[in-house]
Amino acid sequence: MTASLRPATEADQPAVGALHHRSRASAYADLVDPASFEARGPQMMSDYWVERYRWEQDTHRMTIAEENGALIGFSYVGPSETPGAAELYAIHLDPSRVGTGAGRLLMIQALTDLKSFGEKRAVLWVLEGNEVARRFYERGGWSPDGVSRADTVNDHPVTHLRYSHPL
Repeated sequence: MTASLRPATEADQPAVGALHHRSRASAYADLVDPASFEARGPQMMSDYWVERYRWEQDTHRMTIAEENGALIGFSYVGPSETPGAAELYAIHLDPSRVGTGAGRLLMIQALTDLKSFGEKRAVLWVLEGNEVARRFYERGGWSPDGVSRADTVNDHPVTHLRYSHPL
């Protein structure tokens, strides 16, 4: 594993969106109709991240994972609507890099970044049926805290579970 981490820039956001699209389509293939990802192509996610980053770059932190200069993953942290918590909004990897250790590097950095928000705990939301992600977070010291919410992914109903981690 030769991944390196660095803070994101505005110029990274189109590639972040394309990677996020690939990651979601792969990770959620058994949970959400795959055709819904085809209908919402990578450009849609790129536009989303360009805009979100523009509005949140002063209050949130994005970390980029690279291998030989190529984007292979990212994490995104910031303040949370959950009282007394900061939030890990995303860790996404290129599907070909899952299991290489890059996600763990991003999680370790995210936990460090989350502490800077001054809260006593961190939270994240994960799809109930995403067993791979749930095991990944549990190995990283996160645990479900009993809160769930109904949501949608590409207009398909899903349930998210909230996980917590002490900071």
